Amino acid sequence: MPLATITLNSGRQVVLDHLDISPTYDGMLEGYPCARVNDSLLESLAKPTPTPFQTSPVHLIAPERRYPDRGSGRRLPFGPVEELPRLYCRGSFVSERVDENLDDVLYRSWLEIVWFQDDLAAPVADFVARAIADVAWDELAEDFEL
Repeated sequence: MPLATITLNSGRQVVLDHLDISPTYDGMLEGYPCARVNDSLLESLAKPTPTPFQTSPVHLIAPERRYPDRGSGRRLPFGPVEELPRLYCRGSFVSERVDENLDDVLYRSWLEIVWFQDDLAAPVADFVARAIADVAWDELAEDFEL
């Protein structure tokens, strides 16, 4: 059962099949968020989730990086504090096929999208729609056979 149906700015409708939401720095026991930590996190989130079957492509929407200590004059061992939004979301989406040469009965397209946000104040369909509205589905998604 779909969690939400969303219309992208391009007019394409996509269906949200699965959504994971996690705290950005969950499990960080030592240190502080800095560029090196964030780059490593973003690199790992941009990789497909391993499954025993097929794996869909992944698109990471680059998050805003914040520097709360800027101008404080503090010198830290790994550079300045650099924070990402509090939460990251990984959604699995499905839509009609991308390649018009494929049979529209037998094929669909899919894409995992990862994005960041600060809170969960809005209903799921609303915050997902805002986050992915500008995704270039036809360039990023892949077709698969049902």
